Amino acid sequence: MTTDHLLQRATALKLYGVLSHWEEISQESWLKQLITWEESERTQRGLERRIQNAHLYKFKSLSEFDWSWPKKCNREVVEELMQLAFLDDATNIILCGPNGVGKTMLACNIAHQAVLHGHAVLFTTAGKMLNDLASQDGDNALRRRIKHYTQPSLLCIDELGQLSYSNRHADLLFEIIAQRYEKKSTLITTNKTFSEWNTLFPNAGCVVSLIDRLVHNSEIINIEGDSFRFKESKERSLKRERSRTKNKGRSKIKCEEKDNV
Repeated sequence: MTTDHLLQRATALKLYGVLSHWEEISQESWLKQLITWEESERTQRGLERRIQNAHLYKFKSLSEFDWSWPKKCNREVVEELMQLAFLDDATNIILCGPNGVGKTMLACNIAHQAVLHGHAVLFTTAGKMLNDLASQDGDNALRRRIKHYTQPSLLCIDELGQLSYSNRHADLLFEIIAQRYEKKSTLITTNKTFSEWNTLFPNAGCVVSLIDRLVHNSEIINIEGDSFRFKESKERSLKRERSRTKNKGRSKIKCEEKDNV
């Protein structure tokens, strides 16, 4: 490795003390290791900071997703999104489907992949974000919170559709989407079709403009199927029932053995 390359790395790390004595230490054998340690530590701390700031839920890996269960889910598109090319041109992602089909799990996997590749990510629910913004006291406080949601490279808004909101909430969501429009990607999970969004924001005048900006440059993935949670609950119930039947059989055998003694 050349001295020039080490100098570039030290400059990128802003090791000003090292740089100020570069002529004295550039040939030292320990310099390369020092820079490598610093790079490694900063990379690890940066990853930990991004994970903490992302506020991701606990989620299953995409490798555990049962692709055979949904009646409709474009696996090829989801796996393409995991490559994160959509972040380069600020494409929005909308995961649309009924409750329990894995929208949040897919969103968390995409968000986590973005974190691992050095992107700033924020994961939140629609209710939490909109109530947070609506609770701000004063214009300055509101601007600071809006900045909190517009800064990340990827903003994930989960569960849009579980609640209905006021016109004030609609205006705040529009402000977030408008400020991120064609600049940064937004991922939304919803159980409502766009034609039903008027029911989420009754009488709000900005809904059409909100949807227009959101879908202008977007990848929309419609997922159809029954609830994974209901499926897993049913499987657990069957497993418990088999276990009870098996234990009853064992108890019966033991009682018969005692009677025969």
